[in-house]
Parts: sequence; C-alpha cells; structure tokens
Amino acid sequence: MRLDDIGESSNVEDRRGDGGGGGFGGGFGMPMRSGGLGFGTMLVLGVLAWVFGISPSVLIGGAEIFSNVTGGSRPQQTSSAPRTAGKKDADQQFVSRVLRSTEEVWTEQFAKQLNMRYEPPKTVMFSGATRSGCGSAQSAMGPFYCPMDHNVFLDTSFFAEMKNRLNAGGDFAYAYVIAHEVGHHVENQLGILPKVQEMQSRVGRKESNNLSVRVELMADCLAGVWAHHAHQKFGILEKGDIEEALNAANQIGDDKLQKASQGYAVPDSFTHGSSQQRMDWFTRGLKGGQIRACDTFSNRNGA
Repeated sequence: MRLDDIGESSNVEDRRGDGGGGGFGGGFGMPMRSGGLGFGTMLVLGVLAWVFGISPSVLIGGAEIFSNVTGGSRPQQTSSAPRTAGKKDADQQFVSRVLRSTEEVWTEQFAKQLNMRYEPPKTVMFSGATRSGCGSAQSAMGPFYCPMDHNVFLDTSFFAEMKNRLNAGGDFAYAYVIAHEVGHHVENQLGILPKVQEMQSRVGRKESNNLSVRVELMADCLAGVWAHHAHQKFGILEKGDIEEALNAANQIGDDKLQKASQGYAVPDSFTHGSSQQRMDWFTRGLKGGQIRACDTFSNRNGA
C-alpha cells in the first residue's frame, strides 16, 4: 500500500501510554453477546442502548472476534518502549495517513455525489482502555465507532491480532478496518443509524439481527468506495492489496467465526454478514465507487 504521497490527519488523538485508560484498570472481562457494528460488543453497548434507545448491534462493534478467537478476553497491551513526546511512531503515521485519505475522499464524494458537507471523525489511538462518549473503551472490543462523540477508537495491537490469530495481516487489510469504521461514521452522518434504531425498536430479534447485518455490510461497501477513490486520487493500491482486504473480510464473516468457535453456523444469529457477503459488498463499493450502490437496505437479501 502506497501512502507516501498522503499527508497526515490532524484529527488523531494519541492516548497510548496514558495509564490504561485513566482508571478503568485491566480490562473488565465483561460478558459478550453476539451483535455489534464493526467488530463486537461490550459494556459500552449497554450505555449506548440506554442513551439512544437503540439495539447495541446497530452502534458499534468488535468484541466477538476476540470472543471467538481468544475466549472473550485478551491481556492488557503494554508498550515495549516509551514514546518520545511530539514524535510520531510508525503506527500513528500509518493511521494518520489512512485517515487523511478518508477525509479527502469523503469530503470530495459527499460534495460530488450527495451535495453534502462531510464532517470527519476524530480517531483516538489508545492502549488497554480509555474513555469514550459511549463509556469505557476496551482493547478487547477491537476498533469501533462511537456515534455519541463521533470518534473512532483504535488500539493498534488489533493489527497484530489480525495477523497472528485471524491470519488476516497486511497494511491494506489494516486500512480496510479503519475505512470500515469510518464507514460507520458516514452512515451516521447520512442519518442511517437513527432510522435503523427506529426499525429495530419495532421488530424481533431475528429481524433486528438482519438490520444489523445490513448496516455492517454497508460499511464494508463504503470501505470499498473509499478504496476506489483513494486509488484514483493517490494511487494507494499495490499488487496483493485487494486480496489482503478480501481475506480480512473473509476471516471475519459470521459464518467463519461461528464455525471456528462452535463448529457450525446459525444464519439467523448473524449480525455482521457471512464471509461471502462481506467480500461481495466490499468489492461492489471498490468497483463502482458509488455511495448509492451501497444501499443494503433496498436489497432484499442484503447481499
């Protein structure tokens, strides 16, 4: 992945090394439930559900990857060496440049395709735990988007988990994860999350899960839209990059994760989409670069 021609975002807050999240301690080990936007659910989801009156599965996500892969918890991450004040390390430079590319792409495409103004999210890098507008952010949640403060939260140790536990490494795979979370911010700006909230309040568990899948697949598609325009604008893609993203999408499909954890898949319990769906929707956004092509809600099967 080529990022040399891209500047760095000013919307990154680095909280790594801030004492494990200002007093939240060594990970709560909260029970995890299936559901979630992005990559899972934890305590923060209960806060969101209470404040928004919305199913947690529509708002943020991450933890069930770790629930399936590590049994629901992971150790606190510690830095091997202190960071020098004012000096950005490789992780921060990578995240900052990927974010800058999303800011430029979505600013242009909101104006061109939607005649709207894009307001970029802030991304908070942390280690172990930190505070968010949605409550306690834990490393075990994986990257997630908090709609209450419009922030993306990211512990970059998740990238090592992708590589070592999910066999989904690669710089463009990591960029896909970031772009996916930014895709949730795009959904929020488009007013989709409140609409899904209202729909979920009127349906049962099965249909609520289906709505969550549609939100999730739309974020995958929007990540593809970003990749399409970022390559046109910056020439970011190198040989093997698309395969990295597709492999990551495949590895985090509900069916693959469920089969790995319990030996079989239960489609009615899916909240993110199958491996094939996730790959298909990313590809759809990548090929056409059209935001409206990511309308998973008009597609009867969400695929």
